[in-house]
Amino acid sequence: MDNLAYDTETVNPETTPDFAAMNALRPVPRISIQAFCETESVAHPIERAAEDRRMAKAHLKVHMGGIATAVEFYQSAPTPNLIILESRSEPRELLASLRELSEVCDPSSRVVIIGHYNDVGLYRELIRSGISEYVVAPISMVDVVSVIASIFVDPEGDPIGRSIAFIGAKGGVGSSTIAHNVAWSMSTLFSSEVMVADLDLAFGTANINFDQDPPQGIAEAVFSPERVDEVYLDRLLAQCAERLSLLAAPSTLDRVYDFDSEAFTQIIDTAQRSAPLLVLDVPHVWSGWSRNTLMQADEIVITATPELANLRNTKNLLDMLAKLRPNDAPPRLILNQVGVPKRPEISVSDFAEPLGVTPVAVIPFEPLLFGNAANNGRMLGEMDAKSPIVQTFSEIAHVLTGRSEAKARRKAGLGGIFEKLKLKK
Repeated sequence: MDNLAYDTETVNPETTPDFAAMNALRPVPRISIQAFCETESVAHPIERAAEDRRMAKAHLKVHMGGIATAVEFYQSAPTPNLIILESRSEPRELLASLRELSEVCDPSSRVVIIGHYNDVGLYRELIRSGISEYVVAPISMVDVVSVIASIFVDPEGDPIGRSIAFIGAKGGVGSSTIAHNVAWSMSTLFSSEVMVADLDLAFGTANINFDQDPPQGIAEAVFSPERVDEVYLDRLLAQCAERLSLLAAPSTLDRVYDFDSEAFTQIIDTAQRSAPLLVLDVPHVWSGWSRNTLMQADEIVITATPELANLRNTKNLLDMLAKLRPNDAPPRLILNQVGVPKRPEISVSDFAEPLGVTPVAVIPFEPLLFGNAANNGRMLGEMDAKSPIVQTFSEIAHVLTGRSEAKARRKAGLGGIFEKLKLKK
């Protein structure tokens, strides 16, 4: 298991994204963007922006060469929705070259200039002449996405809800139970509309946990994507509580559920326009659609139990998601079913340290409480509101909605886990 080695990299503040700033940005719509850059220091952050999940629908192409290259290019090619131009020219020369561009540029195309002169007069003249934005170099990847979003994301449009994806590091670790209870806590604590989408169409348990048996659910939406809109989705929802609704899975095996990578994208996009909080109960599978769902979620929660296979799988998930979501904070980690009698377990500190992630919650093994709740189709808060575990779910809900930060835990040594996992220093 040498591949479990955890490599610590030096953090470069110039390339490390501002997670808080990125988290506030909403996805950019399906637009075409072309950038013409004179320097690598500007081209690089634009290329990084193209890889960000918020830019997944946009098509961005970077060319080396400034405004003169763009003028030559568009003499024989249509202009995109947005043109980003870098220019090191002094203000007067810059304005003259833009007049040349206007002769080959479609009037509907937006233009952003990245210049090297911090000149208020130049900025006013550019805006007056129809330029959408003027940004002074150096720029960061966050600057690029932010500028594009400010132009194409309508601030007066309907708000887009926050999506939180829950996935287990291994089957049977309780990820679905935690997802459902956290969703219920958010809906009752904050008087906020919460929607739960059970993406495990074959074996989903949300309908059982919420004591629901709706005639329709998420299957109707995923197999009829052309019908999906807010009105159609609303007809498929089951009401579980005053402010909690469910897109239930059929939980039957009368058909196979092989989907392409974009199968749930339209459903999730529509659901986010319908509710401020969307909880995605993602099954323990690795496929094109589950990978895409995790990549696009605003927040990810991994649930694991303190065992070796869970540690390996959690690390694999964290490593892959760091590649897929380089500009997002790491997923949250919940350790569940801790303290099973007579079961050898990895301590919380030994489990967390090689991952570099502090658990947002540690939930003890309480089979009576969880079993009674499941058998009665009730949430833990409905069964025993005073239970410490219910308070833990409340704390998780506060953290995931940004109402509080996760409490820091005391750092401990790795103990014997190095020997078990053969971790490399």
